[in-house]
Amino acid sequence: MTPFRAGLLALLLTLVLDQATKLGLYFGTDLVLTQPWRLAPFVDFVVVWNRGVSYGLFQQEGGIGRWLLVVLSLAAAIGLGIWMRRAGSRLLGVALGLIVGGALGNAIDRAAYGAVFDFVHLHAGGWSWYVFNVADAAIVAGVIGLILDSLSPDSRKERPLPSQGDPAPRL
Repeated sequence: MTPFRAGLLALLLTLVLDQATKLGLYFGTDLVLTQPWRLAPFVDFVVVWNRGVSYGLFQQEGGIGRWLLVVLSLAAAIGLGIWMRRAGSRLLGVALGLIVGGALGNAIDRAAYGAVFDFVHLHAGGWSWYVFNVADAAIVAGVIGLILDSLSPDSRKERPLPSQGDPAPRL
C-alpha cells in the first residue's frame, strides 16, 4: 500500500469513527441527561461543547469565530492532504491522515452545531485532563507519528542531485 493510500485509509477510518461515536453517544443515548458515565476509576463519558480549539483555547461565541475556525480547519486539512499525497513513508502518510481526519471531524461538528462535541474525560485523584473525542486523539496520535517519522533515519536522507554529466531523471 502506498503512503498516500495508507494515509487516506487512516483519514477515512478516523472520520467515520469520530462521527459515529459522537452521533451515537449524543443522539443514540441519554448521556446528556445521565452524565457522567463512569467507565473506569480514571475515565468518564461526559458532554462538553468546545467552542474553541485545543484545551478550550480561543473560545468563540459568535458566528464569525465559528466559521473562521471551520475555514482554518479546512485549509489545514487541504494543506496536510497535499503533503500526504507527497508522503515518502507509510508512517508519514498515516500520521497526516490521522490529523486530516481529526481536523475534518471537528470541522463538521463546528459547521453543524457551532461547537465540537467532546466526551472522554480522563482523571486521577485531583488531577483532570481535558475532555476530548476521537478526532482529538487521532490528531495527537498523528503529531506523534510526525515526530517519529522526522526522527527516522530514512526521512533525513537527502536525495542526491544529478551531476552535470548524468542524464536528466525520468518522470
